[in-house]
Amino acid sequence: MGNARGVRRDFAALEQRRFEGLKLLRQGFNQSEVARRIKVCSQTVSRWARTVSQEGEKALRAAGRAGRKPLLDAKQRQRLVARLLEGPEKLGYETPLWTCERVAHLIDQEFGVGYHAGHVWKLLRQLNWSPQRPAGRALERNEEAIREWQRKTWPAIKKKPKKKGVRLSSSTKAD
Repeated sequence: MGNARGVRRDFAALEQRRFEGLKLLRQGFNQSEVARRIKVCSQTVSRWARTVSQEGEKALRAAGRAGRKPLLDAKQRQRLVARLLEGPEKLGYETPLWTCERVAHLIDQEFGVGYHAGHVWKLLRQLNWSPQRPAGRALERNEEAIREWQRKTWPAIKKKPKKKGVRLSSSTKAD
């Protein structure tokens, strides 16, 4: 079933629950009663009992982190954030925008670690960086002229609704 999205597993609590189940089994409770008490399915308790009989208690210990280890350690991530804050112009790019391709290039150049540009956003999210879209506005934009156009020109050329008048239908024509 798993955890809700964004909720991390508490490996210590899971280990504690496994050992609590083992303790209840050793006290003489059957597997279904142990499952009810610690709120897991009976197949899980059965698997724990089989594992303990085959490999011993140490097999119920937490296995450690799940998944692949990160390619950049904490120190390298801090250095990456510092480099990102310097801006892409310092790396030789013409515009002050970080793209995933540019960040992947920076990581490869700085740390010798190859990240696919399509996965860089995951790393950036872990670093609390969010995607931003620049406002597509011209540098020559004249805000005062735009306000003037919106206030005067636009109302003059905007279509006006037809006047609401009384329409006579053929059945109500005057004789």
